[in-house]
This record gives sequence, structure tokens and C-alpha cells, in this order.
Amino acid sequence: MFLIFLGIIALVVYSFFGKLIPNPQIGKGIQIAGVVFISAGLFASSVKQINPGEVGVKILFGKVQNDILESGLHFINPVLEVQKLDVKTQNYTMSGVHDEGDQTGDDAIRVLSADGLEVIIDLTVLYRVIPSEAPNIVRKLGADYTNRVVRPITRTKIRDNAVYYDAVSLYSKKRDEFQVRIFKSIENDFKKRGLLLEQLLVRNITLPQSVKTTIESKINAEQDAQKMQFVLQKEKQEAERKRVEAQGIADYQRIISTSLTDNQIKYEMIKAYKEMATSPNAKMIIMGDGKSPVILDAK
Repeated sequence: MFLIFLGIIALVVYSFFGKLIPNPQIGKGIQIAGVVFISAGLFASSVKQINPGEVGVKILFGKVQNDILESGLHFINPVLEVQKLDVKTQNYTMSGVHDEGDQTGDDAIRVLSADGLEVIIDLTVLYRVIPSEAPNIVRKLGADYTNRVVRPITRTKIRDNAVYYDAVSLYSKKRDEFQVRIFKSIENDFKKRGLLLEQLLVRNITLPQSVKTTIESKINAEQDAQKMQFVLQKEKQEAERKRVEAQGIADYQRIISTSLTDNQIKYEMIKAYKEMATSPNAKMIIMGDGKSPVILDAK
């Protein structure tokens, strides 16, 4: 449009002041330059390039057209205005960590749980523009749909759904259920406004310090109980082992005492004498009355 504006100015100057220019060639040059500028401006305004991951919304004198321009090179009416929208996946992070989220400073979501405690939630929203809904977005929301839709709806729905859970449940066993619940709630509102919610990531849930202390004490108590249970189990196993060992010894002694006879004892004694007689340390064995031998060393 700037070239067209320059061209019109050149033609107006030539029309009103052309006869006053002493050199006709200069006047002719101004006229030609005006035509060239207008032609170049019309050509530039007629060619629009839409980059990959974008769609173009056509606006004619403030009225949004329903058809869109997809990625590529397009020849259009030069008086049309084209507003580009990003249709790739976008993310919006609300975090309590400084400079980690899209807003500067602490932007975490503070909610009240069912038990009246304040819980701090860090969240990331993954979403994208539905290409066919781009004209409606421009018509109803404009290009700043992130601050008009994504941020306020997400924060409101999280607060609305957090009241159904107590603080400890949000932090532990009900966390996935809570994430699914808010996803469904936000998804419907996004779709009504031309946005597709792809994923909702609960990055962190921070509990009040008093609740943290209670949870840590409970976990430590459970760990101590498990440790004591392990010790008791080990002691029971050791006691059982000793009982089995003692029972085995008692059974062995009972079997020996009931199975040995006098003849068997004499036989075992003779075998023992024989082994002593063959020993290099014993040189002479004198048999007594059968009760015990007398061993003499001949050295």
C-alpha cells in the first residue's frame, strides 16, 4: 500500500504542477514513476505468501471472509487485508517459578481444596487453532486469543474442579483423576471458541507446609512399622531354625539310645582298639578284663 500511496502522490503532483516544471522530461519522469509505483503496489498487494503452519484470514473493509488461505503463494484482491494465524501446537505455562511461565513472576494457580486448604498448581496447556475456525476466531476474539480464552478459562476451570478433592488426594492418588477431569472441562470450552486442546500437564502441586509435615511424619511412621515387621519376621525365622535344629539333635540322640545294644557296643570297642593298635604312636596294647585297654609307649 505504501507504493500505491507514493504513486498517487506522484500523479497528483504531476497533475497540478506538471505545467510549472520547466523541463518536460522531469514531468514525464514523475508521471511514469507514479504509474510504476501504483502498479508495483497493486502487484505486491495482490500476492500473499502463507508460511507452513499458518492460515490466512481475509478481511475486506473490516468484514471477515469465511474462506481461509492455506500455506503457499496466493493471488488475491489487492484491497483485501490478510491476517495470519498460527495453527501449530502452542503451549502456555503457568508456573510459580520466576521466568519459567509465560507471565513474569509467580503465575501459579492457587486453589482451595475440599478441606479448605490452599494448594498451588503449576500447569502447562498444549493447544492449537482449528484451521476452519480461524475466521470465527478473528471475528470474535481477534489475534490475542491466548489471553482472552486460554489463560482465563484454564485458571477458572481448575479452581472450579479443585473443590471436589482434598489437598492430600490432589497431591497423591487423585492427581491423574483430577487432570482428566479438568481436561474434559476445558476441552469443551476451547472447542466452542475454535481451539483444540491437545494435552493438559499438571507440572507440580504444592501443599501447605503443615500438610507436608503431616505427610512426612506418616511416611516415616509407615517405614518404621515396615522395618519392625521385617525384624520380627527375621527373628521368627531364626527361632524356627533353632527349634528345627534342636528337634533334629533330640531325634538323633533318641534314635541312637534306642538302637544301640551291648554286642554292638563291644563290636565298636574292638574296632576302636584295632585302630589304636595300628597307630604309629602306640607300641603295645595290653587287654584288660574287657572294660578298657592299657596302652604302653615302647619309646
